[in-house]
Amino acid sequence: MAVQRICDPMLPELSRIFNAPISEASRVISFFAIAYGLMQLFYGPVGDRFGKFRVDMLAAIGCSVACLMSAWSADLDWLVAARVATALATAAIIPLSLAWVGDAVHYEQRQETLARVGLGTMLGITAGQLFGGLLTDTLGWRWAFVLMTAAFACVSVLMWRQLKHLEPVAHHTHAPTGFFKQLQQVAHDAWARTLLSVAMVEGAMIFGLLAVTASHLHQMHHISLTLAGGTTGLFGLGGMAYMAAAKWAIRRFGEVGLARYGGLYFGLAFLVIAFCPWWQLALPSCFVAGFGFAMFHNTMQAKVTQMVPTARGTGVTLFAGFLFLGQSLGVLMLAELISRFNSSYVLSAVGSGVVLLGAFFAHVIAKRNATQADHA
Repeated sequence: MAVQRICDPMLPELSRIFNAPISEASRVISFFAIAYGLMQLFYGPVGDRFGKFRVDMLAAIGCSVACLMSAWSADLDWLVAARVATALATAAIIPLSLAWVGDAVHYEQRQETLARVGLGTMLGITAGQLFGGLLTDTLGWRWAFVLMTAAFACVSVLMWRQLKHLEPVAHHTHAPTGFFKQLQQVAHDAWARTLLSVAMVEGAMIFGLLAVTASHLHQMHHISLTLAGGTTGLFGLGGMAYMAAAKWAIRRFGEVGLARYGGLYFGLAFLVIAFCPWWQLALPSCFVAGFGFAMFHNTMQAKVTQMVPTARGTGVTLFAGFLFLGQSLGVLMLAELISRFNSSYVLSAVGSGVVLLGAFFAHVIAKRNATQADHA
């Protein structure tokens, strides 16, 4: 998550260094997301065949090499190509980590373990935004990729040291025909199509907004990229706060409430970020937006795991693919829009769209729950 978000606060500097508009510089984010989404379907069968932990270790090595390529980039096209290479490797890490936890951890401890993984991903969002802006402002944008090179190298060494101590986990080979039959099964399920559509719109709106927020704060309030990236990084802390309070929130709101109020909190927070004349109010607003996102997104994840129970693995990887393909479209569209229109209007319009998305998702959950209750 850190390497995915590290370019967000860099966009104004990359635009200046490479003499390119923001919309063109944003390819370092959008092309990353496209490659990341497309690779989701590839790594599921590969992880099952060769071992999820082993594939993740090799992916970490690949990320280290690709981040070093980013640091050495001579022009914007080279940097975009290096970011695509990074995405090709990093696409394995989160989904196969979650799948490996499912294989290796007993059910009684599984939820706690997955919560720790979730905290790590939210911390990665914060670290990527913060260090992306801090290093760009101080040592230079290349050093952000040097940091990620070192981080992935350390992780791959630690994983290699653990590999020989792990008990072998049974691997299941996926025949190509079986895999495509599972895809067909998901495609023919109306509830699955609804969830995947919501995931794509969520990725376009929420992650698209996240990618341009630091640029908006930098340009509107004339604050440093370090401060803009650190402010946006509070999004991740808000998500971590939700995970700490998830047990209470689930009991208090239920799935319908989490979807509705998660979208509402996120949208209202971005209305403040868009129009408030004091940048300091962006600090609590980014935190609230992260909290609302986690309410909405965790409800999505829970529903996706039961989307098509007979093809759960395929369903989850499709969800990840649609989410990040939506992100790639969102980044491209929002970067183009803020280059043509006032960024405050763009952020407020998309934030309002997230409110409507939350209301729609809450409605379809309630409708499906009512239908299932009638059939029972």
